[in-house]
Formats: sequence, structure tokens, C-alpha cells
Amino acid sequence: MADAADIPESTDHPSYPMRRTCPYTLPDGYRELRERPTMGKVRLPSGRLAWAATRYEDVKAMLGDNRFSSDLRHPGYPVMMDHQVPAPEFSTSLVGMDPPEHTLARRAVAGDFTPRSARQLRPRVQEIVDEYIDRLLDGPRPADLIEAFANPVPLLLICELIGVPFGDRDFFLRISHTVMNATTPEAGVEGMAELMGYMDKLVTDKEREPTDDVIGRLVVRRGEPGVPDHRDLVAMAFMLLMAGHETPANLIGLGAMMLLDRPDLRKALIDDPSRWPAAVDELLRYFTIAEIANSRVALADVEIGGVRIAAGEGVIGLTVGANRDPERFADPDTFSLDRGDQRSLAFGYGAHQCLGQHLMRMELEVALSTLFARVPGLRLVDPVEKLRFKEEHVNYGLHALPVTW
Repeated sequence: MADAADIPESTDHPSYPMRRTCPYTLPDGYRELRERPTMGKVRLPSGRLAWAATRYEDVKAMLGDNRFSSDLRHPGYPVMMDHQVPAPEFSTSLVGMDPPEHTLARRAVAGDFTPRSARQLRPRVQEIVDEYIDRLLDGPRPADLIEAFANPVPLLLICELIGVPFGDRDFFLRISHTVMNATTPEAGVEGMAELMGYMDKLVTDKEREPTDDVIGRLVVRRGEPGVPDHRDLVAMAFMLLMAGHETPANLIGLGAMMLLDRPDLRKALIDDPSRWPAAVDELLRYFTIAEIANSRVALADVEIGGVRIAAGEGVIGLTVGANRDPERFADPDTFSLDRGDQRSLAFGYGAHQCLGQHLMRMELEVALSTLFARVPGLRLVDPVEKLRFKEEHVNYGLHALPVTW
């Protein structure tokens, strides 16, 4: 084991995030980081240095260790840009809490995101998916599958769940893009303030007149252990909306692209629909579109990946690399429908494992299986090489996916 102090500082730390030059391969530099004898550091856009964990077991160990904190306000937390640190008037909600506060707060909302809840929502998800496939088929050709299907389906669902009027969808599409992909601190601060202002009004309205949705039910339960107050509920509404829209939208787009590009996979799933759950799990592993949520800061000296990480140092769990670790997954760069119950770290691990994972798996399965069952002639307008990807954004995905049928 090496102590962090014994590892000479380099002036040429690789920059993070690293660009994916192909949607089917690891970002440039991930293999080099993983093949080092011990973990190395990367330089973030904020100028900060952070340890980069790329091996499956290292990432899992870090995420499962409560000596690492998720508190974005900690001075050593590896934020991408300084404007991502919430202003004092805003709460960090679940994603920025540590146990025991996180445990109570998560328990308060977990009942709406159980496997049973996901099964109960399936008929409504099917209705939403069918509605937007009807619109797609009635619309012009070619069409942008991202704009016509991948974006609105999860947005409508999460808006219904948390009680946001779907009439505000255009606002949320615009502002979520600004917040998640701001290129300047000013744009990030402005977008965050605009969205949080809306959420503040939404929660205030529900406090006056509670509604039967996730946020409205929490308002009614105010005062129970872990149930958020007004400030924390605003932050929770923001977190649920962003995670419940951006992540599934990107995965629906990438999944559709891959299946349109791989007729062998598409045929296997059409011939045997029982394989769709396995396909969804593999899509989650293969693309692993979000890993920034797996950043932590050490609260004590901790040994991970052959080095002792000092208290106050930041670590990023590079789950894109961990989910392609050959020590964990056989032939990891191959998309396979036959991996069995070999779960990846796409939803994280430990106390902060994704709250909405059951809902998202069901949503992806219904959206993709219905799309290819109802539009068997769907095909790409352009080859994958000509598509534009969100290569350096917080969540990986497609800007557009032109299709016809």
C-alpha cells in the first residue's frame, strides 16, 4: 500500500471529464487510469485534483464506506465547477446528505419508489409510451426520436409523480439542459436560481393545498422523522425532476440507437420479449451515462485502491470504467444479453444507490420494447458515426436521433 504523501505530485494530471470518441467504447484515458498499479489523480474543470477510482472493486468499496461524504459543501468535495456548490439558501437534498440524516430522509420518500410502486405505475407508463408512439407515427418523416419520444415520455411521467404541471414541459426541457450542461458559472447559477425559484413556488402551492403526488404527500406528513421541511423539500423536488427526466431520456435514446444499429440484437429481442429485462440491465452497464453522482470526499484517512486517501481529499468513482472492468465482467466491451444477474454499478452502490432504479428499469423496458414492437420498420437516417453526442456533458447521451420508417 502506498501513502498519498509518498506518491509524487505530477503537473500533468489527466483532465476529467474525458471525451468518448465512440459511444460503444470507453472514454479516452480510462484504460490507462485503470491499468496503473495504484489509483491516480485527475484534474477537474474547477482546477481541483481528485483521486479517480476506475476498478469495479475500488469504486464499490468507496461507495459503500461511510467514511466518504456526499456533502457538496465540504471544501474538499470534487465538484466539476465551483458554481455547482449549492448557495447557502438552497439545501443539497438526498444527494448531498450523509447518514444518519440521509437515512431518515430517504426512508421518508422511499415508499414511492419500491418495486411494487414501479409495477403499479406500469400501465400508466404504457399509456404514455403508446401516446407518444401514436404522435410519432402521425407526424412527419424523418423525425428526431429524442425530441419526439425519448425526452417527453420520462418528463411527463416524473412531472405526474411529483405534481409538476406538464404544461411547463418546455420550461423544464430548457432549464434542465442549462443546469446540467452549463459552460460558464454565470449560466449555471442563473439556471439553478430559475429552477429552484419555480420549485419553491411549487412546494408553497402544495403547502397551501396538498395534492396527491410525491411532494403533496410529503407536505401532509410534515413533522414525521426524516420528512423534509420546506427548504429541503424544494431541493428534493429539484433532484427528483432532474434525475427522473435527464437519465432515462438519455438511455432511451442510446438504447434505441444501439438496437437500430444492431439488427441482430433487435431481432433477438423481438423474437423473445422475455429478454428485455436483461437487455435493459446490459444497456445500463454498457453506456453508464452518469458517474458524477459517485463523487465523494474522505472524512478520514482511508485505504482504497492501493493508496491511503487523506481526510479532505476528493474521489470520483469512474463507474464507466468500473462497469467495463475485465476482472468483474467477461469480455466487458461486448454487449451481451446473457450476463445473467450480474448487476453493474450503473445505479451506484451503498447508501446513495439510485432511489428510482426500479422505476427506471421498468420505464426503459416499456419504452424500448413497445417502440420496436409497434414500429418494426424504424431505421436510422444517418450512420452512428454522424450522430452528435453529449460528449462532455454531465450525463452522456444524444443531441438528436434522426429516424424514419
